[in-house]
Amino acid sequence: MKIEFKKVPQIRKELLTEFNSVKIEGTFCRISPSLVKIDAVLKGNTEINCCRCGITEVIEVDEELKLLLSDGIYKGNEEEYLVIEVEDSLIDFDEIIESELNSIKSDYYICEECSQYGDNFEKEF
Repeated sequence: MKIEFKKVPQIRKELLTEFNSVKIEGTFCRISPSLVKIDAVLKGNTEINCCRCGITEVIEVDEELKLLLSDGIYKGNEEEYLVIEVEDSLIDFDEIIESELNSIKSDYYICEECSQYGDNFEKEF
């Protein structure tokens, strides 16, 4: 789902969109001419690879999202919300879901079988 930045209402609006069996449920609204606030939950299932053996498993995703979307470069200082800078004044919720999923997939994940062996492997940070 895509929406132009200028068409986002100033009152809270329900948000429900799905991409590859993962959906965002929550609210969004414009809080200034160049900022949109999203309070939502990312829910669904996604495939992830074990960092030790490489096996692919399906995990359940249930993550709270607190996002600020900035129309252009963000010049503030926000600690509670993750800031995403939007290009061309167009908000692409599918791209946001895909980005959040890639962030989850880049984290270290150990399958149940490998977790029985303990933490005897090197982690790169």
